[in-house]
Amino acid sequence: MITTDFAPGSPCWLDLGAPDVPAAAAFYGGVLGWEYESMGEGEDMEGGMFRKDGKIVAGLGKLTEEGARSAWMIYYNVADADATTRAVESAGGTVRVPPRDLDEWGRMAQYSDPLGGQFAVWQPGTNTGVELVDEAGSMSWTELYTSDAAAAKEFYGGVLGWWFSDMELPGGGGTYSLVTPAGLPAERMHGGLMELPQENLALADGRAYWHPVFNVTDCDAAVAKVIESGGSVQMGPEDAEGVGRLAVCLDPSNADFVVLTPSPS
Repeated sequence: MITTDFAPGSPCWLDLGAPDVPAAAAFYGGVLGWEYESMGEGEDMEGGMFRKDGKIVAGLGKLTEEGARSAWMIYYNVADADATTRAVESAGGTVRVPPRDLDEWGRMAQYSDPLGGQFAVWQPGTNTGVELVDEAGSMSWTELYTSDAAAAKEFYGGVLGWWFSDMELPGGGGTYSLVTPAGLPAERMHGGLMELPQENLALADGRAYWHPVFNVTDCDAAVAKVIESGGSVQMGPEDAEGVGRLAVCLDPSNADFVVLTPSPS
């Protein structure tokens, strides 16, 4: 499970780069019950924060990178963003945004893994991360789709210190690898990775990609709202034994995410 103590290697922040900030704010407000708080002036909604029940759950900003697709960026807690950057380079990854300070809040950097999966790190200052996780309307899991699970494990294990445990999916659906931060017990696992044929990664032009999983109280109702609000559904809703009821969705700009109603504990 994800918690807000944000141990090293655990997800601590996420933000969305969207071509139309007001439209994205309206979409996620409708689907997840989020309130958008603009950091701009007046009608200039170029970026801000999403809140659920008054607590920050994600960020939103204008997509400005030429040729980039709209997507969620997941940030992982690190003690030293500069040391992590060196580890990324040594492991064959790419530095997309070099380490930089965001005032007193913290220090961040963004990368691509060797198969193109984009992720980021956060070295906390006064801001440690989001304020609500693992509850309805907030991030409860992170997931990587990649064409080479073994290579991904080697890279992220070396860079972020993760350890992995594999489980076979029912019906011959393949192997799913569970991710846990170094030194923490299995109940602190925060994500998973799934190997897929490269042709099944068309959303990112064959490259690996990360997406967040959002906890919802009613998966089917959330999916209906996704469709009503101009999004679409790639898979589901369907039941996953021991996990819950889930669906893989796209927002109107094709940023991918999952909605999950967890199984009762």
